[in-house]
Amino acid sequence: MDESKWPDRSVMPIAAPGLKFIFAAGFFTVLLFLMDWTVPGWFSLLGTLFICWFFRDPERVIPDESTALVSPADGKIIIVEKRPTNDFTHEACMKISIFMNVFNVHVNRVPFKGAVEEVIYIPGKFINASFDKASEHNERNALVVRTDSGALYGVVQIAGLIARRIVCKVKKGDLLDRGRRYGMICFGSRLDLYLPLNSDVAVSLGQKVQAGSTVLAYLK
Repeated sequence: MDESKWPDRSVMPIAAPGLKFIFAAGFFTVLLFLMDWTVPGWFSLLGTLFICWFFRDPERVIPDESTALVSPADGKIIIVEKRPTNDFTHEACMKISIFMNVFNVHVNRVPFKGAVEEVIYIPGKFINASFDKASEHNERNALVVRTDSGALYGVVQIAGLIARRIVCKVKKGDLLDRGRRYGMICFGSRLDLYLPLNSDVAVSLGQKVQAGSTVLAYLK
């Protein structure tokens, strides 16, 4: 896993992990036109444009409320529930799950300021990420973060049916700022959050959220 840091600000509107996919698609498109395969070339060009759009990396306005925990991903809330424990913070928690389809921005952002206590990569399957069993069986990468107040939360990137590559650009010991880009999951997926049980949840099932700007909960 590449542990170099994700840029604090995007120097271009495209996420860096997508550049190689874009260059490959673009090269193939040019080759088709050079071979005078015009119709396949136009289809390939449309595919290249879709890949560029998929890897878009827009700026977001980060809320300045000190206790606000923001969404790590664009998508739809599919789970909000209490759990007696979990595999990452090992505490009773509020679990919030976000499903990302292929039309969402896939750059992931830090939910809340803190220090990374653990980075846990778990190999696994590629079940449809909208199913809850994906949390237990799919390939995933978890960050366990300790906030300045001592609270502990977990944020887990989960690969989906189409997603086959999880990108995480932080490592144990890193100090993270809320809203900072830290990774992405390529081509559709899911994120799970495990928050302290006394968190005030600010979202509901079915709600659409945006990474870095939508407040999911308030930490006490």
